[in-house]
Amino acid sequence: MKKTQLLFFGILCLVFLSTNDLMAQYGYGSPYGSRYGRQQSIVPNAGPTPSQKEETPPTAEEIVDEQMPAISEELDLDPFEQAVVRTSLLSSVQQKIELQILQLEPLKMKEEFEKIDARLDEELKAGLPEEKYNAFVELQKNRFKAKKKKKKKKKD
Repeated sequence: MKKTQLLFFGILCLVFLSTNDLMAQYGYGSPYGSRYGRQQSIVPNAGPTPSQKEETPPTAEEIVDEQMPAISEELDLDPFEQAVVRTSLLSSVQQKIELQILQLEPLKMKEEFEKIDARLDEELKAGLPEEKYNAFVELQKNRFKAKKKKKKKKKD
């Protein structure tokens, strides 16, 4: 009788401890769905996500419009000078975009870019005063990022 009770208690403990594993084998509590009910694929939907949407590259006008406030503020241009700089930049940026679309070999691309930059320099030299042209060249070296003016602290 004692052996039977001991055997019964051992089997009961074994069943109790293995119930969780048996449920997982059968499908209850499984992260991949159950054996019954709605079936779900393990692979998530492979549809397009919002971050993978194709963005159109900015146009020449958008690029120039983005740079013009910094250029105008830094060089203190009047409306005529702004128009000269804007049209010159617009034409050069448009030509550079067209070259990138053509996808020429690197050396040929570099030569064409240098020609475009030389043409831009000639147009700006003709349309701007000397000091503003030099300031524009300096600003161009800094990639059209205006220098932040430092505020001097007053000593009391």
